[in-house]
Amino acid sequence: MTLSLHVHGAARTVTGSCFEFRSGGSRILLDCGLFQGSRSLEALNYEALGFDPKSIDAVVLSHAHIDHSGLLPRLVAEGFTGAIWCTIETSDLLEFMLADAGRIQEYEAERRNRRRDRVGEEPFQPIYTEANALSAWRMTRPVPLGEWFEPAPGFRIRLWNAGHILGSASVELEAEGVRVLYSGDVGPDNKSFHPDPDSPGGYDHVICESTYGDRHREQVSIEERRRLLEAEILGARARGGNLVVPTFALERTQELLLDIATLASSGRIGNATVFVDSPLANRTTTVFRKYADQLEDTGGHDIFGHPTIRYVNDVAESMRLNSMSGAIILAASGMCEAGRIRHHLFYNLPRRDSTILFVGFQAEGSLGRVILDGAQRVKISGRDVTVRAQVRRIESYSAHADQTELLAWIKERRPIAGSLFLDHGESGAIEELRKLAEAQSLAPSIIVPEIGESYELASRTQARRTRTGRPELQQAIGRDWQNNYADLAISLKRRLGNIRDAKARQKAIDEMRQVLDSYTEPREPGKRRRKS
Repeated sequence: MTLSLHVHGAARTVTGSCFEFRSGGSRILLDCGLFQGSRSLEALNYEALGFDPKSIDAVVLSHAHIDHSGLLPRLVAEGFTGAIWCTIETSDLLEFMLADAGRIQEYEAERRNRRRDRVGEEPFQPIYTEANALSAWRMTRPVPLGEWFEPAPGFRIRLWNAGHILGSASVELEAEGVRVLYSGDVGPDNKSFHPDPDSPGGYDHVICESTYGDRHREQVSIEERRRLLEAEILGARARGGNLVVPTFALERTQELLLDIATLASSGRIGNATVFVDSPLANRTTTVFRKYADQLEDTGGHDIFGHPTIRYVNDVAESMRLNSMSGAIILAASGMCEAGRIRHHLFYNLPRRDSTILFVGFQAEGSLGRVILDGAQRVKISGRDVTVRAQVRRIESYSAHADQTELLAWIKERRPIAGSLFLDHGESGAIEELRKLAEAQSLAPSIIVPEIGESYELASRTQARRTRTGRPELQQAIGRDWQNNYADLAISLKRRLGNIRDAKARQKAIDEMRQVLDSYTEPREPGKRRRKS
């Protein structure tokens, strides 16, 4: 019998983590995450899974972020009945994270179906519901770090601290005499709350994330990071408008609250008030308070109850923030793809006195990435929005190791007798990390897998590919035609207006129609055109 690896996500992209291992008659998944980013990438969440959910014996989850856990409810809805193994902190967080994801799926389907530009189209269906999400959470089985367990016959597994977020873990797997380490997401040095990542070395194969494989961040201490945040807060207050921070509800929000509370206590940011406008962030913060005795850098204080912090749950109160100036607003989602942040961007992006501060990774094709890349106009919920606000960025809040830290993490896992797989990164980031890993001879072979590929794994032997990937899935990665359409649509009226002669303007419109018609396939009578 052999051990095989099957890649279902997070290959040349940073979301949708899902790896299947097969040994004998047993099958397990490491992570089962949601694809996030462009509409084409999100559409992969609706595609047929690369496996039968009923055939999976167990899931081992690295952490609670939705790009690693967000398809668990669909897995359960389609017949998975095994256990979901994870740390106790991850289990507690999933109660809120998965339920919120289910509500978002239901809301987004309803919202899209109400849009006027979708009249006559087939209705969107949610990928799963809140009820499916809670069913998945009830299947979690917490295990402590460092202790072996057997999720399915033939597999031995133990979890190691990954230093990424509360409860995050790397996964050590043994089967068929083969040792494998799956990094999950690796945290950086100088990370608030958690100790540095750890796990032993000496593996046959290592799967390592590559999110920042092409980036060197300036190494800053927690105090230096607070000085950067202080400068952004004071600059935003001087401009007179709001400081809007798209933030991930889990971990990033709590890190920001730690720093803002510390700055406020020392009188460095005046009488600023921070509004946490994310019910999910407010719920996950209660989990951080539950495990406060495990958190570093808090000085033993309940920083989440600081008087400068106001937790917003009510929708009416959230909407009242539109009439304010000088507020600090933290709102999810971190990549601006859903949630209340889109509401705040709609009202604050056109304001010259407002500031939008990015403190986390923005995947290619996401609204956050479009804004960060300098777009002058964007589409939010089908409406054009002019970008006049100041757009700023602090990179030192990342929960991911940068290139130097990733290379150091890989070196500490040596010797690697077989193959090093590089996953969870965009193509440019993976390629830079691959070249460096190869130049430093970190493993006998370095593999950049694609979605749909399969590999045979053996002890002290390079991995052997047994199935190629699916090209149509790779085409969904990165910017898609809908991103490019949005860029064209929001600038089209202005560009037509620059044609001063009315007849020439009408001629341009007619020619554009002719080009579109030339690409439109004739439709058979009574047959609906398939959506792309």
